This record gives sequence, structure tokens and C-alpha cells, in this order.
Amino acid sequence: MSFRTDRLGGAKVVPFMRRAPEAADRKPPLPVLIVLHQESSTPGRVGNALRALGHHLDIRRPRFGDPLPRTLEHHAGAVYFGGPMSANDCDDYIRREIDWIEVPLREQRPFLGICLGAQMLAMQLGARVAPHPQALTQIGYYPIRPTAAGRALCPDWPGKVYHWHREGFELPTGAELLAEGDDFPMQAFCAGNAFGFQFHPDVTYAMMHRWTTRGYDGLSAPGACARHHHFADRAVYDVAERAWLKNFVDGWLARRPVMAQAAE
Repeated sequence: MSFRTDRLGGAKVVPFMRRAPEAADRKPPLPVLIVLHQESSTPGRVGNALRALGHHLDIRRPRFGDPLPRTLEHHAGAVYFGGPMSANDCDDYIRREIDWIEVPLREQRPFLGICLGAQMLAMQLGARVAPHPQALTQIGYYPIRPTAAGRALCPDWPGKVYHWHREGFELPTGAELLAEGDDFPMQAFCAGNAFGFQFHPDVTYAMMHRWTTRGYDGLSAPGACARHHHFADRAVYDVAERAWLKNFVDGWLARRPVMAQAAE
């Protein structure tokens, strides 16, 4: 059964709060659940940011038989990464992953979906995922525009971010749009403590080399950027994207369930 946005209580996005330094001294940070979709996939720069904050990574690949936990009580949060498959595929592991997102939504734990992960989150919340009507893709760097809610949540958004996708998602009912784009209007959204990014702030320089080599056929798709533009644009835009990601990850994991704040 899909989790519906009306159970979020109509909460509006609020700015990230700074972590309390004393809280980090009381006990070690909980691990973060990492969900990957290929044997060779890595959590990239998101993993680096999490490790820098002291979190261990609990890496699981449901596609290859790894189970997902029944609760996130023993995790600081969960991140779903991208992959070449579609959220519309009928594979059992795709259905299980989408259904499992009900756990962090119900428990109000931090959840982050990147590209395919964002599309899975959107589907769990009842929104549609589909290719562009003109079969356009976004493969390379493309501009995004933060909304007022996005700027309030986390300042200093990069002007362009890295993408690699053929499908996009509608904004789920009750969710807050954080950033928009041109050919794919929905670029970032949140629903409570769950966030979805259509773009790829996780991609490292080494990952970009692998993707533009192994996924070379995608570079000829309508709307895709030529390989050399990926690296030329990275030299211009990556510093801002990397700094923004670091600030986002810290604030995202510092979020607490609404019910826990109400009890204080």
C-alpha cells in the first residue's frame, strides 16, 4: 500500500538547523542505510560526506538479494541512489524498494532519493514517473532554479548540476518543490524529512569517467551533452555543487521526527 502525503500533517519546509556539538559527543553517530542498484555502484560523494560526519555506511543491494530493515530505528537515515533501470519496471526488487520507502516516511526519518531514488519516492507518494513527451534526456550539466522554499531550506544552490536520466517525475500531492528546471521541471522536492533530487550531486570525477565511457550510447540521446562538455562544465560548476551537497547532508541528517520535537 502506498504511503499518502496527507499523513505528513501538512508540514511546510523549514530551514535546516545546525547540529548541536554536544550531541555528537554523547554517542557515536548511527550508520546510514545506503541502497545501490548495480554491483559496481558506489555512494560516491554522498558517501564521502557521510563518512566525514562520522557515519558508517550500511550498504545494501536489494537487486542482488540484500534485505532492507524493518525499521530505521538503528539508522540515522537512508539514501536511495540511481541506476539504469526505471521506477516503472515490474521487477520484484523495484516494487519492494518503492514499498519500503513507507518505513522512513512513517517513522519520519531522514530519507534521500537521488535520480532513480527520487523517482521511487515520488511513486511511493502517488506521483507519476514518465519519459519526457519529446523523448528528451538530461545527460550532463543543466541549470536548476531553487524556489523560495529551497532557498529557505538550504542557501547557495549551484547554478548547474549534473544529470543522467531519461525519465522525470510529477510533484507529489502535498510535497514542497525546492528546485525546478526547464525540460524536466521537477528537480528537487521534499515531503517531511524525505527529499528527492532528480540530479546527481553524488558523482565524483572518477564516476564521471566511468559513466561517460560505459554509458557512451546515452551521449547520443536527444538533449544529451557531448562527453567533453561534461568535464568542461564540471570545471566550472563542481565547486559550488560540492559545497552545497556538504551543507545539505549535514542539515538533512540533523532533522528529527516531528513527533520527537513535539514531545520535548
